[in-house]
Amino acid sequence: MKLPPRDATAYFKKPDPNKTGLLIYGSDAMRVALKRQEFLKALLGANAEEEMRLTRIQAADLRRDPPMLLDALKAVGFFPGPRAAFVEDANDNIAKILIDALADWQPGDAQIVVTAGDLKKTSKVLKAFEAHKTAFATPIYDNPPDRAEIERILSEAKLSPEPDVMGSLSELARVLDPGDFRQMVEKITLYKIGDTGPLTAEDVGNCAPTSTEAEVDDILHVVAEARAGDIGPVMAKLQAQGVNAVTLIIMATRHFRTLYRIASNPGGQIWGVRDRDRAMRQAKNWGAAKLETALTVLTDTDLTLRSAGQHAPTMALVERAFIRLAMLGSKR
Repeated sequence: MKLPPRDATAYFKKPDPNKTGLLIYGSDAMRVALKRQEFLKALLGANAEEEMRLTRIQAADLRRDPPMLLDALKAVGFFPGPRAAFVEDANDNIAKILIDALADWQPGDAQIVVTAGDLKKTSKVLKAFEAHKTAFATPIYDNPPDRAEIERILSEAKLSPEPDVMGSLSELARVLDPGDFRQMVEKITLYKIGDTGPLTAEDVGNCAPTSTEAEVDDILHVVAEARAGDIGPVMAKLQAQGVNAVTLIIMATRHFRTLYRIASNPGGQIWGVRDRDRAMRQAKNWGAAKLETALTVLTDTDLTLRSAGQHAPTMALVERAFIRLAMLGSKR
């Protein structure tokens, strides 16, 4: 069944554990990932992975080993509660596997949760979920959060804004990527520790992200130009200057998303780029397919950095991701 965005917001808050599954798809990998996180937390609770009630499956792995999805659906764990099999980065290469899993699903099986990129209307995966009587398919558009979504995010962070603050937050939501906006809310939450008063415009101004510094631009160009040997020294300089790891990932995601936009639409309008010619060269060298992979790497790293159970050194995680991207960019 189709699940329109206006209905998806309510469903994501209170999913039906008796449904067969859900397909979440869209061109913005970060928005899709955030919605998937929200849905799985509401469906399974906060401790699903520790209790082995959530099985993660990469589409590439599933293509090599088709039975693994059905095994995950039928497996019964030691912990009570709803279960889910999460298939990431799906496409029509695994359409038959997903169609068979939807057909074989029985009440009591784990729910099938699938994420994908921007699927065409002719996609077999999309058609399978839309045609199913007890499964949903919902698109995630690149629209900024509306007032209701902003209020929900603030409520989850236990922040009560003054009436005149919502206009500023709505404007920031329009110009920031969703990951940037959530990071800002997290920063505000920390900023307000010990302050029981309402959220003011001054609080927002003190925590709103600043523009990209030239030093951060340096590392973005080093990675985008596949200069892996230069990453270590530049990262050491940035760390000494106190640059935040999450900030680096946010800026890198923004840069590679711009490159992907250029590669996907040659000759189209380019905005938000200081060095237009340099960005066009980088986009041409990468190509749209590799840039999609790069954005997946950055999204996964961003989600790892924000994970409550993450204890590894954050700058080391970012440096490893940047080296991986530089090596990917150097391949022909």
